[in-house]
Amino acid sequence: MTSSRPSEFVRQQVIGRVRAVFNDVENGQQPVPPSDDALFAKDTPIRMVHADAVSMMIGGIRSLLLQMLHPHPLQGVLDHSNFREDMHGRLRRTARFIAITTFGHRDEAAKICDRVNHIHTQVNGTLPDGTPYSATDPRTLAWVHVAEAVSFLEAYIHYVKPAMPLADQDEYFRQFAQVAQMLGADPIPETKREADALMREFQPELRATKEAKEIARLVLTQRPKGAPIAVQKMLGTAAVDLLPQYARTMLDLEDPGLAIIPAKAAAGVVGKTLRWAFKQ
Repeated sequence: MTSSRPSEFVRQQVIGRVRAVFNDVENGQQPVPPSDDALFAKDTPIRMVHADAVSMMIGGIRSLLLQMLHPHPLQGVLDHSNFREDMHGRLRRTARFIAITTFGHRDEAAKICDRVNHIHTQVNGTLPDGTPYSATDPRTLAWVHVAEAVSFLEAYIHYVKPAMPLADQDEYFRQFAQVAQMLGADPIPETKREADALMREFQPELRATKEAKEIARLVLTQRPKGAPIAVQKMLGTAAVDLLPQYARTMLDLEDPGLAIIPAKAAAGVVGKTLRWAFKQ
């Protein structure tokens, strides 16, 4: 029986708006139902981190900005993606992959990983200098994975659980490593220390190209359909604030400075609202 309380009406409206952002509702796509037979048990670190919509959006933007600094995934996007016309679609597909592999039935997680692996076999070519690249390359997959994992966790700690124990952070990387293994990444960090070390190891391979800067501009300015301008700006400002200084410099992005104060406040309010709406 549906509640007639005004608060319940508001809650359902909030849920509907969020689901419309993360799911292609116009084509009948439904949210991923949590499964009791998922890869990961309830109330474990990966499910807690990936359940928080606001910190995941902030972390997702941060990770995409980082990923595009590496020439191999950057060229794959340039050659095989319509990101200029459908940046939101790309982000939404990534969000759905995370949802299925984290909360969906383990068989569905295996299926979507197989599907992604098949798509990756078709993503290959050469860099401008003639170097071949392939989306199946284990090291390229490792960079994409570690950039995501570090970014999602960083945003969660910053905006949801500042006192998250190191043991839980390590467990998050161990859990997320299972998904990376299914995609063929190597090396894969299984602790925070290993993740931080791998990020440092990759840094000399990153390049400040005009194409990476173009994608950064699109990521930070292209607004998803139905998303308020203020929310899009808040998410972008928060993501840039969490970027390491070298990445901001390479992408010609300014430190948010005092602009981070209202962005943090807004992220906190929106995050609490969504956790209330989804009763987390």
